[in-house]
Amino acid sequence: MAFLTKYRLYMLGLAATIILGTVIAFLTLAPIDGSGFPGSDKLHHFLAFAALAFPLPFARPRLLLPVILGVSAYGGLIELIQPYFGRHADWGDFIADVLGAIFGGVLGAQCGKWFRRVFVQA
Repeated sequence: MAFLTKYRLYMLGLAATIILGTVIAFLTLAPIDGSGFPGSDKLHHFLAFAALAFPLPFARPRLLLPVILGVSAYGGLIELIQPYFGRHADWGDFIADVLGAIFGGVLGAQCGKWFRRVFVQA
């Protein structure tokens, strides 16, 4: 993967984060139609915010702390504005968001360090 530089990897991580953030905003703010997805709501929050926190630390491990803080704040903001979209705010959802952000960010940073050692040129 000689074509993959640190800059390109960062840009891919940034693009993935923007796309995931948009999808999460849509899914968490859309009115509930009753069908829903199978499984625990808290598990969905954990997985969504882990996925959101993964790409940037993968691309730049030094961004781990800012990403965890930013993704956690994003989860909190979504919980605060959900009542204006016909949803309800839930502390449990926010906690799942924060735990997902920590897990996804740490996993992304560790995987990114390995990936860059093996595949990315300086």
